[in-house]
Amino acid sequence: MALPLKSFVMNKLLLLATSLFCILLEGFSGVPQVGGNYNQLYNDSSIKDKQTSDPKDAFKDLFDSESSQNSSSFKLNPKAVSFVQDYIEDEADRLTRMKGWAKPFFDRIDKIFSGKNLPVELKYLAVVESDLRASATSRVGAAGPWQFMGETARDLGLKVNRKVDERRDFNKSTHAAARYLNDLYKTYSDWLLVIAAYNCGPGVVNSAMRKSKSANFWDLQYYLPAESRNHVKKFIATHYIMEGDGGLTTLTKKETEALSFASNNQVADPNTAVLNISGKYNSTAIVQNIQMSIVDFTKSNPDFDKQLSANGSYTLRLPIDKMLVFHANKQQILDQSIQILLSTVR
Repeated sequence: MALPLKSFVMNKLLLLATSLFCILLEGFSGVPQVGGNYNQLYNDSSIKDKQTSDPKDAFKDLFDSESSQNSSSFKLNPKAVSFVQDYIEDEADRLTRMKGWAKPFFDRIDKIFSGKNLPVELKYLAVVESDLRASATSRVGAAGPWQFMGETARDLGLKVNRKVDERRDFNKSTHAAARYLNDLYKTYSDWLLVIAAYNCGPGVVNSAMRKSKSANFWDLQYYLPAESRNHVKKFIATHYIMEGDGGLTTLTKKETEALSFASNNQVADPNTAVLNISGKYNSTAIVQNIQMSIVDFTKSNPDFDKQLSANGSYTLRLPIDKMLVFHANKQQILDQSIQILLSTVR
């Protein structure tokens, strides 16, 4: 039966409207259209060049709490994200400038700490403590770049009396700090707890461990004084600002073990060479001779100095070209490593 003219027109209009709606829906569905590629658009360098160049943006990827099972990268603990973001906002510019004028001080600490098989990144603790100032004195009487109390300094072999205060001697106090940090690590085997104990004392940390029934800093932090838990987070934030990344000293013991497991079980990288070494090799001597940054070296060889010292051997992982340089300069590297060791035990 033929439709009345009015109904016919209405149906035609409805059909046209439906067709237009479908076309619009297809265009905004989020599905890439023929002739365009979403990934191409996202990776377009001309677009990237127009994006903001705020230095703080470089830290945004550090706060990703997700990590691949095969990843050996350092990820910031989610419980630290808010604090570290605020600290970077407030302090990044000042600390970035410090990288320039503080290099001679950092180099001296690196030499002493590497000789004591300590992660050289612990130098950033002196930044948090005193901004590397030998003249620094706290309201409770802690003094020098490492902010030792008088009694602690004397226990570590420093002279503190009316005539002399070796807490303000940069080299002597750094040697004392290395001894103290090593002693604390022997107790806790966890750098975050070491840094907490450095600030408030082992007794307070031990009490927090008992009350929280945990040896994980992120679980026991609120049983510590606010100053101490923030001290640990300031160290983590400073490490990220200075290195652009985390490290073994920004992880709990369990996080370090998980990282080591992932590193040892990741799919073989065809661009990486592996060599089992033994002897008195030192990370500082290796990186200087193969011209590799200590940050990249540590990522591939976590806890190198301490593990080699404790176990007598280590599975060294280097890019193939760097491994060739290592082989070519093996004796020179070993000689320099021994010199570093001797210079720190005199």
